[in-house]
Amino acid sequence: MAVSVATAIDGSGGPDHLLVQAGTGTGKSLGYLVPAVRHAVCEDERVIVSTATLALQRQIITRDLPLVAQAVADKLPREPRIALLKGWHNYLCQHKIEGGYPADEPTLFDLPTGGERAGVAEHPAPGAASGAAALGEQVVRLREWAQETTTGDRDDLVPGVSDKAWRQVSVTALECLGAKCPLIDDCFPDQARTSAREADVVVTNHAMLGIAASGSPGVLPEHGVVVVDEAHELSDRVTAAATADLSVPIIEHAARLARRHGGVQTTDLDLAIGAFGTVVASLPAERFPDGLPDDARSAVAAVRDAARTVLSALKPDTSGGPQAQPDTGMKMAQATMLQVFEIAERMAQDPTGHDVLWCSRAGEDGRWSGDGVSRLHAAPLAVAGLIRTNLLTERTGVFTSATLALGGTFDPVARSLGLDDDGATWSGLDVGSPFDYPQQGILYIAKHLPQPGREAATDGQLDEIADLITAAGGRTLGLFSSRRAALAVAEAMRDRLDVPVLCQGDDQLPTLVKEFAADPRTCLFGTLSLWQGVDVPGPSCQLVLIDRIPFPRPDDPVKSARARAVEAAGGNGFMQVSANHAALLLAQGAGRLIRSTADRGVVAVLDPRLATARYGSYLTKSMPDFWTTTDRRVVLSALERLSALG
Repeated sequence: MAVSVATAIDGSGGPDHLLVQAGTGTGKSLGYLVPAVRHAVCEDERVIVSTATLALQRQIITRDLPLVAQAVADKLPREPRIALLKGWHNYLCQHKIEGGYPADEPTLFDLPTGGERAGVAEHPAPGAASGAAALGEQVVRLREWAQETTTGDRDDLVPGVSDKAWRQVSVTALECLGAKCPLIDDCFPDQARTSAREADVVVTNHAMLGIAASGSPGVLPEHGVVVVDEAHELSDRVTAAATADLSVPIIEHAARLARRHGGVQTTDLDLAIGAFGTVVASLPAERFPDGLPDDARSAVAAVRDAARTVLSALKPDTSGGPQAQPDTGMKMAQATMLQVFEIAERMAQDPTGHDVLWCSRAGEDGRWSGDGVSRLHAAPLAVAGLIRTNLLTERTGVFTSATLALGGTFDPVARSLGLDDDGATWSGLDVGSPFDYPQQGILYIAKHLPQPGREAATDGQLDEIADLITAAGGRTLGLFSSRRAALAVAEAMRDRLDVPVLCQGDDQLPTLVKEFAADPRTCLFGTLSLWQGVDVPGPSCQLVLIDRIPFPRPDDPVKSARARAVEAAGGNGFMQVSANHAALLLAQGAGRLIRSTADRGVVAVLDPRLATARYGSYLTKSMPDFWTTTDRRVVLSALERLSALG
């Protein structure tokens, strides 16, 4: 892998871009970091390394990169310079801490939007009390921490605080005063960006790549090579960063800031908000393949025009000259109103086919709590062009993950990254795995069960799950396609079995995973958060249950629109969108079983279509090469033997 990466990034007759599938345990971070560090220092060309998770980002910056730098020190002309770069909102704002910004209004919708929101991970405050008192305690603690920290990086604060508390001490990039800030010399995000501009290797995250791919200039420092770890997630992260939402509370919040901090009248905008709310409340919760209905487009256009007028009125007062103290409240009002204007302008445009537009009710898309609010959404129909144009033009891309070859080929992932459209060359490399999957694991397909339907779980599935868990003596990670299914099965197993059953939502996910790993008798059930990233080697995880093939929901607006676009172009929308989505998740989910050379166990898929449908072989080719069977007696006996071994 290291030789192939070096050939690609040095441009020495190799491909322009490289896809590398490297299984768990191969040490793939070292495989790309060694050639990346050597190239960056020797060729004086900066390399960006991006990861999908905070855990991997932390591992690379604190363990892997220092190890590589030390190991290759005598081979380099100088010591490599390394920097960590995150979204603006991940850093504490010194000026806000000092009271330089007005207090945030106590509203559920006082949130950064778009790419800034995508760049912030959820950080619950474990064990914290609720209410205003708890919020006050957390803010006091943040103020004390501000006197100690040298980075201002939220992830350096342990234990963490709630998102609401963090918003009291941070700002978005649009709200930042920049060079006009009186505390610019102590600015943590500015220091991080200065370090990145001076570094050889910059470690960042997919959310930042998503913002850059969406066309935001200057998000990343100049670079010639980008290495994307966990590359199977990049397309979805870019989609998330480029997705915009518009609702009455979002617009009302912008109007309040304009009145409060800008002193401007918002009469026209208030009228537009009322009309917008009436229209959106009457819209069906569905996708609009031909663009917004006429009345909705007119309402959004009215919001756009009124927001433009307010923006014109929100001009800073320059009568005090260039040395005048900047008005932070005005900056907040301008930033928020600009976001409303840009989103409304995007949604009000005549349909070009570039965006997917839809309306949702609270809770339907999994991102919003039950506040009863209707929202309009706009997401890019395709992101391959954004990735190709804004991330890869005149650069070399190295993409790696444990799951890149779907159905045994790299073509689907290459297509999603735009590698097949820019005239550049690419190659795929599977470096294999240190694990002997056919000897270490069994793929059991419950062919005798009925095809899953609308119910959370069938009686046959519940019986099968109970028998499998009993044979395994617990030791089960249950991966479910919906929260409703996970809860239903957890409740049923608690009634039927004498083993501890944990379910996602019972506690913070890291706590649940820790409890699961500590007691081999324990079972852990959950949804998408458990399909990726859970690393529990040893006897605590010897059975991975998958309730059904994880196809996207039929009403998923973005996936369904992309499938239709593929079909309109003469392709197979089901295979290129739905089957690829399912293949990726199946590969990730099945990958939870074998995490070391000593692990043994069973992946049980309770969906007979994996064995009977024509696309079944495509999906199984994406999974680890386990020994496959449909004989439940063989599987139960194998689990009983493993359980007896402890």
